Amino acid sequence: MSAIRDEYGAPFAGTVAGTVGANDKMVTGNWRSARPVLNRELCTQCLMCWISCPDACITPDEEAVVHNYEYCKGCGLCASVCPVGAVTMSPELDFIGKCEEGV
Repeated sequence: MSAIRDEYGAPFAGTVAGTVGANDKMVTGNWRSARPVLNRELCTQCLMCWISCPDACITPDEEAVVHNYEYCKGCGLCASVCPVGAVTMSPELDFIGKCEEGV
């Protein structure tokens, strides 16, 4: 962790990432105004987004990371700490009526 913090100059230390759904009573549903969108081709698996997510709704998988939109509040921290710009925030209205799989 200190190597990541030193290399990217992360403005936080000692962040503890919990498990997905740790805030199981805090389901976001669709009230957020923006959601993180991952460009899997740019993702380097640095896990800065996973470390910084205050709601523990990001999970690493073999190819990239997965956002659990049921708990995501749309704060944008994951996008702001991504060193390669693989995570961007898009208006929630862009996703009305679309399947979340593959987003």
